[in-house]
Amino acid sequence: MSQATQPTTEAFLAINLDSSEILPLFENASNWQERYRQIMLLGKTLPKLDEQFRVEVAQVRGCESNAWLYHKKIEGKHYFIADSDARIVKGLVALLLTACQGKSAAEIATFDLDAYFEQLGLTGQLSPSRTNGLFALAQAIKAFSS
Repeated sequence: MSQATQPTTEAFLAINLDSSEILPLFENASNWQERYRQIMLLGKTLPKLDEQFRVEVAQVRGCESNAWLYHKKIEGKHYFIADSDARIVKGLVALLLTACQGKSAAEIATFDLDAYFEQLGLTGQLSPSRTNGLFALAQAIKAFSS
């Protein structure tokens, strides 16, 4: 992807999700509806991707909903911008970015999506198509950072 078709470096650095805040949100959720609500709220923390960047070349294959992913390596760390037209998917994207944003290639390579979702209490709660889409996003993040 050429530089002209990518968001600015500042846009990548502007996404600041704190992983230490995520786990307590889900640990304190007593049921699936509360966890679902937390996912939706997390999605609202991600900025909307400008229409000029919602292009086919940035779409993640394997997602039932439209999802776009951009990557930039800055000072040896990997940063991502992602968006989806589905609110629940956007929230799941926010969870993934929380785990991977600003990490090294080695940290991203060893990221275990199953263990992460087990820790958050989300294992078995998502439909098969959402789970497949989530794995497609995780694989795209790993591929960009390798």
